[in-house]
Amino acid sequence: MPIRSKSASAAVIALSLGLGLGACSITPSNSTLYSVKQPVVERSNFAMDLSAGAGGLPVPEQQRLADWFETMNLRYGDRVAIDGALPSDAVREDVAAIAARHGMLLSDGAPITDGFVEPGMVRVVVTRSRAHVPGCPDWSDYYASNIRNATNDGYGCAVNTNLAAMVADPQHLLQGAEGTGETVVMSSTKAIQTYRAQEPTGRGGLPEVNSQSTGGN
Repeated sequence: MPIRSKSASAAVIALSLGLGLGACSITPSNSTLYSVKQPVVERSNFAMDLSAGAGGLPVPEQQRLADWFETMNLRYGDRVAIDGALPSDAVREDVAAIAARHGMLLSDGAPITDGFVEPGMVRVVVTRSRAHVPGCPDWSDYYASNIRNATNDGYGCAVNTNLAAMVADPQHLLQGAEGTGETVVMSSTKAIQTYRAQEPTGRGGLPEVNSQSTGGN
């Protein structure tokens, strides 16, 4: 019968306790119900320099700008701004008129772009935002729920990806749309007041009905 020394037994017990504590020390990466993968909004600036004068944009420059907007497929969610010293308000009016063809308004202030604007030129900047969820789908920790009820890294990928794809203006994910000052209650009140102000159709009396007698056989 083999004889085990006390020191060897103590080492075995210590090793087993260490393994047990090591297994208990494993902590999940996400122990909440919040999704790890969140939508990210990226902004890209596109610029075009145009020659401008006191009378506004020359016709060839207006055509260049219109063609550029068509190529950019200018749409809702984009921001259009003018950078550079404007020689007159006519330049801003010309750019605003071309942007209005796409249903766009000029923004106040232009983002910082590379280079500088030459004298006698103005720079039209289009800022476009894109929303996406990096790293989705993620099945790397598929069995995370078996470890202390952890939430895996792919949790929420479907919802957040669909949200990023469907939002019309990605900037609204960062800051909600500003109100116009007119609430839905005010709009509905106008419709109710208009309905109540109408004259009832029966106020003029019922139309006369010609009575006809029926004879028997």
